[in-house]
Amino acid sequence: MLVLPIKKKWFDMIVSREKKEEYREIKPYYTSRFKNFKPRVNNFGMGEWIYSQIIIIFRNGYKKDSPQIKCKCLLKYGQGKEEWGAEPGKEYYVLEILEVLS
Repeated sequence: MLVLPIKKKWFDMIVSREKKEEYREIKPYYTSRFKNFKPRVNNFGMGEWIYSQIIIIFRNGYKKDSPQIKCKCLLKYGQGKEEWGAEPGKEYYVLEILEVLS
């Protein structure tokens, strides 16, 4: 289970179920954190991707007692939505929020 800090605006949107994706830049730091969950091509399909489900705790701040929310996510690659914090034309690790667990 990973714990990722998140700004209050995005945290509140996830809590209210308004925001369905969270984005992380494709950099060595996140590549190492997501290494066991990265999407991979299905060897038996024609270009089909296999995505991994991952439990993420999004924490609004860096303190252990900061508000947090636990989510089941699907880790993908791609471009995000500007209204959810992504820059246009930029590729990200996309954490698609499947379910808010607590």
